[in-house]
Amino acid sequence: MTMAQRKPKSKWVKLGILFVSSLLHWACTSSSNAVLKSPDGSLSLTYQLDDKGQLWYQLSRNDTIVLDSSQLGAVLSEADFSEKLKLTSDSLYEGISDDYVMLNAKRKQNHYRANGLVLKLQNEAGRRCDIIFQLANDGLAFRYFFADIGRSTKVEKELTSYHLPAGSKAWLQPVAIAKSGWEQTNPSYEEHYEQDIPVGTPEKTGTGWVYPSLFKSGNSWLLITEAALDSSYCATRLAAQSPGGIYRVAFPDSKEEITKDGVLPHSDKPFYSPWRVVTVGGLSTLVESTLGTDVASPAKGEIPAFVKPGKAAWSWINSKDDFITYDEQKRYIDFAAQMKWQYCLIDVNWDDKIGYDKIAELARYADQKGVGLILWYNSAGDWNTVKYTPKGKLLTHSDRIREFDRLKQMGVKGIKVDFFGGDGQSVIKYYQDILDDAADYQLLVNFHGATLPRGWARTYPHLMTAEAVRGFEMVTFGQEDADKEATHAAMLPFTRNAFDPMDFTPMNLYKIQSHVQRKTTSAFELATSVLFLSGIQHYAESPSGMAHIAEGVQDLLRTLPDSWDDIKFIEGYPGKYVVVARKSGESWYVAGINGEEQAKELKLRLSFVEGKQGELFADEQDGTGISQQTITATNEVAVSMKASGGFLMKF
Repeated sequence: MTMAQRKPKSKWVKLGILFVSSLLHWACTSSSNAVLKSPDGSLSLTYQLDDKGQLWYQLSRNDTIVLDSSQLGAVLSEADFSEKLKLTSDSLYEGISDDYVMLNAKRKQNHYRANGLVLKLQNEAGRRCDIIFQLANDGLAFRYFFADIGRSTKVEKELTSYHLPAGSKAWLQPVAIAKSGWEQTNPSYEEHYEQDIPVGTPEKTGTGWVYPSLFKSGNSWLLITEAALDSSYCATRLAAQSPGGIYRVAFPDSKEEITKDGVLPHSDKPFYSPWRVVTVGGLSTLVESTLGTDVASPAKGEIPAFVKPGKAAWSWINSKDDFITYDEQKRYIDFAAQMKWQYCLIDVNWDDKIGYDKIAELARYADQKGVGLILWYNSAGDWNTVKYTPKGKLLTHSDRIREFDRLKQMGVKGIKVDFFGGDGQSVIKYYQDILDDAADYQLLVNFHGATLPRGWARTYPHLMTAEAVRGFEMVTFGQEDADKEATHAAMLPFTRNAFDPMDFTPMNLYKIQSHVQRKTTSAFELATSVLFLSGIQHYAESPSGMAHIAEGVQDLLRTLPDSWDDIKFIEGYPGKYVVVARKSGESWYVAGINGEEQAKELKLRLSFVEGKQGELFADEQDGTGISQQTITATNEVAVSMKASGGFLMKF
């Protein structure tokens, strides 16, 4: 990343008339104000240090306020940066630039451009803290740097807030109560979203709201999250109470830990907070943005050769625990090979029901078929009561290298690690310790029962995916989730899957092998294979189910790309419907789903493929299967979507 510094203009820029009303109280009390502009000038950041020494910022888009006066600061165990602050210097920067490659994201080649501002602050006792802002065309990122650190400094409170203007709306997922749920495994980011609620609506359990958090302010949409989280900090969330539309950063519950060090950030050397990220624009900006990975920590060196995105067969999603047997897993390896999918996941209790020696035999068999094995692990030590095994194999560095060396010798390609249950600093360190050791043994990683990855897929390219979503397994458990699948899925491209790979385990084309009746159509399910992003896409279809699917659809699934070069948002609305186009090489795939119970007639603007001939896969008239027809793209293509239906096009 490079930055070219320029001198600040004299007292910066005069505020326009649109700022005056909301800044009136600042005008009387402020001791400093400045404006940082995005490269295209559409976004503006203003900060103010008032006469109490409290720091505030405001964000505008096209001269309209999208975040009103919002507080900055923190309280550390040895230094208070909440008030009585003094600004010792402010520096504007232009030309922040970063180009990078990702194989498990919405875009392979990524180009980040921004302008920056660094505020150097000092508290009454002379302790120092920096706040670093970067403003890109698609949003704002800022973070704290705590320079003066004692022997064991703890961040007791972060004052960061986001003040949504009156009349704004929110689409938010509650945080589950710590140590609640099945076998005390919450929180794991697996709740339903509350949609289109007034800002300021309290979260009912008092636990808060997960990231990414979606808001609509006037004609602008905002997506709030964090990135570049590492083991020097805990994961955060938005607080449950947001009076007046003021949402504050909140720390995890004290139960969300795996060691006795506590959940709060603490360090004995200077450290950064994660980036606070606010993507701003239209819905197309949010869906196409890479801001959440743009500011994530870069990978160390080139992407390793063993990092290969792909698709996976998986028996457990349909047949559950009793079928983790040698013969059944061999059948799913054959299924993956038949579909030209690169991986097969063997889930819980494989060590007991199959055993290491027979797994090694299956790995050799799979390798001959061009399929790599992924094995499930229970992350848990004594912090939850889950009985599934292997358990306790990954707790320490010595445990991990012993197990990972054995897997490498067996020819296993990756691991799925489940049931973390927390966002405390010690849990974050555990995630990253697993990732560090897995890289040394060339193992791909999938986290389940897990936190939002927050840009880790850039930092650790072998992190292929993570759950952190109420995925398709919940649909197989109960009818209530099946009934809500369509609207829930129509939320995810705008929220959970905006920046980070997501292991929703999508695409059940025929039927769920249980008492549950799937309410989405087959074409809806097919569309999710492209709509949802995951470095390894674990499909929720069985060999017997696929046998009922038309050969043309099967051929499509054999040739779907494993990674994407580009993305275009076509149209949609959170929770109602979404249409997205993804590019791989010279081909474009257009996927759409209807999250509502009424049919939709769309006229899609597809000028980027105008004149090209392609295939449309849509719901048959009677709703029992998937039709296939040849179409020619025009500037406006008419498409019908049934209630809870969908489609997929390939050009």
